Amino acid sequence: MAFRAYIVEDSPTIRENLIETLQELAEVEPVGVAETEHEGRHWLEHNGGRWDIAIIDLFLREGSGLNIIEACRSRRPTQKLVVLSNHATNDVRWRCAQLGADAVFDKSTEIDALVEYCVKARTTAPAG
Repeated sequence: MAFRAYIVEDSPTIRENLIETLQELAEVEPVGVAETEHEGRHWLEHNGGRWDIAIIDLFLREGSGLNIIEACRSRRPTQKLVVLSNHATNDVRWRCAQLGADAVFDKSTEIDALVEYCVKARTTAPAG
């Protein structure tokens, strides 16, 4: 069974590169994308069984990734929610964890760590 990712990222270039990288290196299948808080929240709230990991940027074209994280508090325990941001300061990491994020990665320095996280999450995910 595929490891399904939903990506909330407003930069088309970053989004396309991220999808390509995750498909190639982590065997992650994208199931949808959003550019705004509203799009991301709506899809995640109405497709609870269709994703295994959500990758969320904090600063979006409209709204905030923090609100999406908070809205996903009732997700299944096996569903991972990670943040990918250019603003991965200690304060931001703390706030994201407080809201329920499983991990936070810096876009400019921690892409490899994100890929490793996805591989580990995929290989330890329950089958079916």
